[in-house]
Amino acid sequence: MQPFEYASPKTLKEALALLGNGWSDAAVLAGGTDLISLMKDEVMSPKRVVNIKEIAGLKGISKTAAGIRIGALTTVDEVMTSPLIRASFPALTEAARGVASPQIRNMGTFGGDLCQRPRCWYFRAGFGLIARHEGKDLVAEGDNRYHAIFGNGPARFVSASSFGPALVALGAKIKLASPSGAREVDAEKFFVAPSSSEAREVDLKPNEILTEVIVPARGAKNATYEVRQKDALDWPLATTSVALTMKGTAVASARIVLGHVAPTPWLSADAAKAIEGRAVTAETAEAAGKAAVAAARPLSMNAYKVQIAAAAVKRALMAAAGVKA
Repeated sequence: MQPFEYASPKTLKEALALLGNGWSDAAVLAGGTDLISLMKDEVMSPKRVVNIKEIAGLKGISKTAAGIRIGALTTVDEVMTSPLIRASFPALTEAARGVASPQIRNMGTFGGDLCQRPRCWYFRAGFGLIARHEGKDLVAEGDNRYHAIFGNGPARFVSASSFGPALVALGAKIKLASPSGAREVDAEKFFVAPSSSEAREVDLKPNEILTEVIVPARGAKNATYEVRQKDALDWPLATTSVALTMKGTAVASARIVLGHVAPTPWLSADAAKAIEGRAVTAETAEAAGKAAVAAARPLSMNAYKVQIAAAAVKRALMAAAGVKA
């Protein structure tokens, strides 16, 4: 780990003043469950670490006129155990439950989950987001069993966020603050597939801090379903979050988002088209799952993800609609 300055501001204004215009100038420390390991491995070596844990205004879950507000410093455990979240957004509750380590749930933050860097081992070994070395595509030619099956760009890592797919499905808004003011980004547009290793995988500038997320309470039936190799601490192989607006027993509209299969949470219009206007049954949910993965392009070692991603779509739809397996 390289030497760095450390600051622990008490207000958002103070914290923003300590950031810089480049990613090497400063890094924001919230839960620290990802940043510290990145710094130890020298994948990131910021000149200054800005601890935002003491900023009270960034914590908590509350009901507002726009929906449910979740502060960036709210822990994963607080999201999982919140009656307010559970009542309206079981998709978020289940996503939080999937973070299987109690230690990480109590340390890791909601905002940190959205901003964490990819778990791609080539990136973590210092080969960048695009993972190239001496002209070779390391992902295409190497071990790619956990990499993307969707996306046509050079990035082959998968988005690591546990909450990202659910927030995209639910139409959430992400609020960001900088020294020049605040801005709001749709969750769907917050996650980005970079075209170079110098770019970032989220729409966040070096001088910005993610402050809160607003999830609109639209009354949609929603759920998250994850497929893992083991139930202990592990990263999902594929997930799906869905939000369904019903008209009687039929689906009037659907947002179906796959996770851990692309550099961003993958919103599937084909899966939505397959289920809209139909009642959710085991058969129609399976058809939607097949539609969701019809355009998948697996790599040499991850074709298994196609089948489990389709199964995750089916299970998430059935869970949201209350259909027994």
